[in-house]
Amino acid sequence: MIDVERDDGRSEERGPGYQSHDAGKVSRDAAVSVSGLTKTFVTHARRPGVGGALRDLVTRERRLVPAVRDVSFEIAAGELVGYLGPNGAGKSTTIKMLTGVLVPTSGAATVAGFVPWRERVRYTRHIGVVFGQRTNLWWDLPLSESFDLLRHVYDVPRDRHAANLHRFERLLGLDEFMSTPVRQLSLGQRMRADLAASLLHDPLVVFLDEPTIGLDVLAKERIRGFVREMNSERGVTVVLTTHDLGDVEKLCRRVLMIADGRLLFDGDLDALHARFGADREIVVDMADDYPEVGVPGASVVERQGRRVTYAFDRHGMSGSDLIQELAKRYRIADLSVRESEIETTVRRVYAEMEAHGRMEVTE
Repeated sequence: MIDVERDDGRSEERGPGYQSHDAGKVSRDAAVSVSGLTKTFVTHARRPGVGGALRDLVTRERRLVPAVRDVSFEIAAGELVGYLGPNGAGKSTTIKMLTGVLVPTSGAATVAGFVPWRERVRYTRHIGVVFGQRTNLWWDLPLSESFDLLRHVYDVPRDRHAANLHRFERLLGLDEFMSTPVRQLSLGQRMRADLAASLLHDPLVVFLDEPTIGLDVLAKERIRGFVREMNSERGVTVVLTTHDLGDVEKLCRRVLMIADGRLLFDGDLDALHARFGADREIVVDMADDYPEVGVPGASVVERQGRRVTYAFDRHGMSGSDLIQELAKRYRIADLSVRESEIETTVRRVYAEMEAHGRMEVTE
């Protein structure tokens, strides 16, 4: 193993993959092909020594921190796939390897026919990347000038750049802030601008890492609509990482689930809900004040004024049956149905694994 010191004081343990990144079976026919992808970081912690000399009073303890463990999957051209998992699961580390930011410890991957960490200069012309907490735009420049600079960075023909920009302005409503410096944009405006920037050069694959984080409902819907149209009309392959299951439900048919660095589920979203997401919730705004709001088949998990949140087991009662029962008993002003949180679903996946004594669950 080879330890490589990083700027942040940590080091990376690079094994055989550091010398031979093509180890493993990857397909260059797929838009994204990953085989045995693994990333392990090395940290050093100080602890008291046992010797008498001054240099023995403190020693450095070397620790291996696995972030991604032997992950394999393929994504066909034109797919829109959700990559799910709780904080610290390995989602962002995977995306950083697939975008060429990090070099894996071992394993192999190709994206759009390129090995990301080996061919970064040529490779970046064929992908788009949006990180929810960062921007690819120039902070002090008006948005229009950032877009113009990107035309030169990616060497996009002027007419193609103009056509793309005109369409993106309409779809994302960019006209109102094209002259505004990026630093003055709201979070929702900046995310819309970053999405446009990621697609101006007609990439084959786009990685979206938490693109709707912190946004209001209207901003989320606009971004989801744009992603959906780019995928369906242009055939752009999209890999979407998110904590917001609403993003996935409205955009993706297929989901990959990762936890503790391991790929736990690869399959249809409905199959994931049916197998692991037993609990659903209905949030009801009552039209009147009721002292008691209980209903058979569901439990009250929260009540704030006239707003009541019910939980129910999808296998024991359908949402429509519960709504009918509520309507018989109470006057309802509004209601919405939502799925269980992703963390709850992951816990159920772990319980399934422990029960069957295996570390991978696929559909």
